[in-house]
Amino acid sequence: MRPRVRFLTDELIEQIVAEAVALLESLGVEIHNSQAVELLASHGCRVGQNGCRVYIKQSLVEQAVRTAPKSFGLFDVLGRQTHNFAGDAVYFTPASAALYLWEYPSGQVRRPITADYIAYVRLVEQLEHIASQSTAMVPADVPATISDSYRLFLSLLYGCKPVVTGAFSAEGFAVMHDLQLIVRGTQAELEAKPLTVFSCCPTSPLRWSYAPAQNLLDCARAGIPVEFIAMPLSGFQAPVTLVGTLIQHTAETLSGLVLSQLARPGAPVLYGGSPAIFDVRHETTPMAAMETMMLDCAYCEIGKHLGLPTQAYIGMSDAKALDAQAGLESGIGVTLAVLAGINNVSGPGMLDFENCQSLEKLVLDNELCGMAFRLAAGIEPREDFPARTVLEELLKEKHLLIADHTRRWLKTEIHFPGPVIDRSRRQRWEQLGRPSLLERAHREVRRLLDQPPAPVISAEMRRELTARMQSEARRCGMDQLPSLA
Repeated sequence: MRPRVRFLTDELIEQIVAEAVALLESLGVEIHNSQAVELLASHGCRVGQNGCRVYIKQSLVEQAVRTAPKSFGLFDVLGRQTHNFAGDAVYFTPASAALYLWEYPSGQVRRPITADYIAYVRLVEQLEHIASQSTAMVPADVPATISDSYRLFLSLLYGCKPVVTGAFSAEGFAVMHDLQLIVRGTQAELEAKPLTVFSCCPTSPLRWSYAPAQNLLDCARAGIPVEFIAMPLSGFQAPVTLVGTLIQHTAETLSGLVLSQLARPGAPVLYGGSPAIFDVRHETTPMAAMETMMLDCAYCEIGKHLGLPTQAYIGMSDAKALDAQAGLESGIGVTLAVLAGINNVSGPGMLDFENCQSLEKLVLDNELCGMAFRLAAGIEPREDFPARTVLEELLKEKHLLIADHTRRWLKTEIHFPGPVIDRSRRQRWEQLGRPSLLERAHREVRRLLDQPPAPVISAEMRRELTARMQSEARRCGMDQLPSLA
């Protein structure tokens, strides 16, 4: 039996959804994108006098829920399926778009550069329990105008896993679409085997700015999956109560769902988000607060109730270093995510309010994910009935270390973590120099990065990707891309 956690009753979910749908019809959504406004208006939505406030009809919400796919897959650079977002299947990906990198051993943070991003991609490729890459950090050695497409470019150049990403601008989408077409070859193949998921973010409360709305429309029309990332802040940009925040989050997410399904019925989506409480003491948005994680699990229950695959930013830490706080916050989040059956979990590697990536934390979080997967597998009988035969052997041999039953089920039943998690005797630990968790994590980072990278794409595809990225860099005033050696 798979263990599960729930925070909402079916009756409460139905109340929240009904209230959210009523808000969309009575209060409407502010949309600063003429294409999106015209699309809604053409389907009978009333538009306010300012031309931006759109009142979304209940029938369109119901229609969007019906047409949105109940599941979809992701495929790696080589066209192999790696994900099936359905049911309670869980996949982990690093959290995205950090502006800083935590550096070992100084514990200082700095802006990442191209070499850091390449190291990150190579590391994630080797982490067993991290199913996809994300454009996890923003390299500071390229102009901001190309930083979205440049991150995807590096991910495709050095990695094989699919990528969770997003465009910072409406213009960035075209380049990112072109990069995916180079990998897939044709638009039809890209639609058949999606390579990325794009994050599309409404602004709380109940607002879509131009670029996110345009990205949403463009992705839908191109068959590129999106995850809706509504970010209401309890007590600041949303009601302080968790139910009130869930109502607002639902309304904001459903508004995006309507847009995507009007642009292209059947466009693949993840019912996602990144809500948080607001800590009035420090004016911060703690992503690892218990209430934040409860919101994540609860809105994913709402997404499942609607029959949609889900996403959440959970499993992160607000700590400023890889310390005990980082471990406990990330461990709780990863465990809750698996127990809630969240399909796409964005979190590993992230510190400091979703703003700082750490390679050492990535390898630790990879182990946390492995443990959580074991938890999700639950407890099942493994040739345990009748028990007499095994117990007779135990009484006779005084142990079961080499018993047939043990050898058959050892690796299925017991999860053995890697060297980041210390399970040795104290004597062995002392012989190894009493390494701390941080030292063990860094050793694992270095061990993995010392492995020779395996070529993924052909030399011709590499040249095509580089030429497209170089063309965009020149258009934005950069004569030469940073060295990729």
